[in-house]
Amino acid sequence: MRTVSWDAARNEVRLIDQRRLPGRFEVLSYTQPNELAAAIRDMVVRGAPAIGITAAYGLALAACQSQASNLEDLRSDLTLAGDVLAASRPTAVNLFWAIKHMLALAAQPVDSPEELRALLIFEAEKMADEDVAINRQMALYGAALIEDGDTIIHHCNPGALAAVDWGTALGCIRMAHEQGKHVHVLVDETRPRLQGSRLTAWELSQYGIPYDIIADNAAGYFLRSGQVQKVMFGSDRVAANGDVANKIGSYMLALAAHANDVPVYAVMPSSTVDLSLSSGDLIPIEERAGSEVLNLLVGGESAAPEGAKARNPAFDVTPHTLITALVTEKGVVYPPFKTHLPRVLGKQEGL
Repeated sequence: MRTVSWDAARNEVRLIDQRRLPGRFEVLSYTQPNELAAAIRDMVVRGAPAIGITAAYGLALAACQSQASNLEDLRSDLTLAGDVLAASRPTAVNLFWAIKHMLALAAQPVDSPEELRALLIFEAEKMADEDVAINRQMALYGAALIEDGDTIIHHCNPGALAAVDWGTALGCIRMAHEQGKHVHVLVDETRPRLQGSRLTAWELSQYGIPYDIIADNAAGYFLRSGQVQKVMFGSDRVAANGDVANKIGSYMLALAAHANDVPVYAVMPSSTVDLSLSSGDLIPIEERAGSEVLNLLVGGESAAPEGAKARNPAFDVTPHTLITALVTEKGVVYPPFKTHLPRVLGKQEGL
């Protein structure tokens, strides 16, 4: 099933609860925009494309739940809901892109609140379908970069769980596998929330793709020993110069790959590119609660002394100089990114 979906019979949003995997597959239903904002913040749903579509559904939900009897009041309720959703997480640009898109649509002239409600539901469903098509096209472009027999280090979980379906970097690996290429994946566990060992490994098991989970700090060993041909990860925001914000640990992985002449591919929909930011230094980085780091148990006991404090940035920025290419649904983009990215966003082909 889809990671995020709309229940038309109940006017509810349904999310796969990613906190429970791989031990339990559970789907939760939401009827209020503030509940969806909490689900984004608490990582019931995660991944830039999935967060964006969840926000779009959140505004459709806000329209359905609003008691407004006129368009002015309904639009006011939608603006308030957009503010609540926008405050859930700061780094993934798809969240803000989806909210902006839906609110712009809501500002268009319509005849009644009922017409606007129907329009917003239709648009959110359309965006979800487009997300699947975009991710599948990205997968085709990315799979072309993968050769038969490749071993790929993969960070975090940019798979079907991070989108409506297919995903970004993991979608490329899945497509290569479905094309008959023999691939092996080294899955970074991705501390501290273990999206690699919990979610990516679970997805790979569903697809029948062979993998090994490795500690994040083991990646350098495998890269230096010549056992890896590619590094692939997703992105939560890309600056105009090609700097990539992604799950914490991506920067160190890219550094090690670059030092060992292993290509690094970042995979993302074009909606993740933020041309308003000249470099990754301007990307806001979410810092989450230190308890996510300190909750590690070893032998049933806390791995940190009582009273310890922790820092927990959720993302880091990989400079464009370490990125071999960016894979989007509009093609594979090579340096200089500052020149080529605007052309891609302008729908020019063949870059």
